[in-house]
Amino acid sequence: MRPARLIPRTRPAVVLVAHGSRDPRAAVATEALARAVGRARPEWLVRASYLDHDGPRPLDVLAAAPASRAILVPLLLTKAYHGRVDVPAVVREAAALPIGVTATEVLGPSSPLLLGALHRRLAEACDIGSLDGVVLASAGTRNEAARATVADAAAALGRRLGIPAAVSYASGPGARSGEAVAALRAAGAERIGVAGYFLAPGLLYDAAAGAALEAGAVTVAEPLADAPELVRLVAARVASVLPAALAAAA
Repeated sequence: MRPARLIPRTRPAVVLVAHGSRDPRAAVATEALARAVGRARPEWLVRASYLDHDGPRPLDVLAAAPASRAILVPLLLTKAYHGRVDVPAVVREAAALPIGVTATEVLGPSSPLLLGALHRRLAEACDIGSLDGVVLASAGTRNEAARATVADAAAALGRRLGIPAAVSYASGPGARSGEAVAALRAAGAERIGVAGYFLAPGLLYDAAAGAALEAGAVTVAEPLADAPELVRLVAARVASVLPAALAAAA
């Protein structure tokens, strides 16, 4: 029997922290992103974790990681409650573990790489040149500052495509996707595409997609999942804190 290969503790652990969902498709998308980041950066030990619903939880992944240093990457598109409260709580609780932990910024709101991933998914769904309006459909939040960053991302996507843009939220305050599509149609747009400001599929994504199509949208893009630009964005977030994190572990 061949002995198990030991993983050097000098190899940093990169723990992706997703919200989690009852919908099993969400975990499939998150695991696909983790595998893609691992393939792109084999010098890192990349694992997925979840704040809610099915595990594993971030602390469990950190406790099991054969590493002396770990980087948490919040798979969040806004710095709302989970980014402001839950992720810092994980870092505080991890202080009791024999591993140093540093958290990166969330992925949003308007990195060029994030906009590139939105553009890619929309282009996969339709001929972008045929669109004369776009809705950025998001999960939504009650945090006003976070909603403003989603609106900024919608405006940036519209500028990139050169067409009018609107924003929608599947929960909390703000227009729903069907309302956003209807508003663009009332303003004269006829072929409206919907870009999904979602990292993974789930009930909120399905609700936003269904309402948009019922209101007359011609297409709805898939969630970002393991889009190459998103893989590069995760790697960039890690690289932004890794030198300091490794120095602290030395």
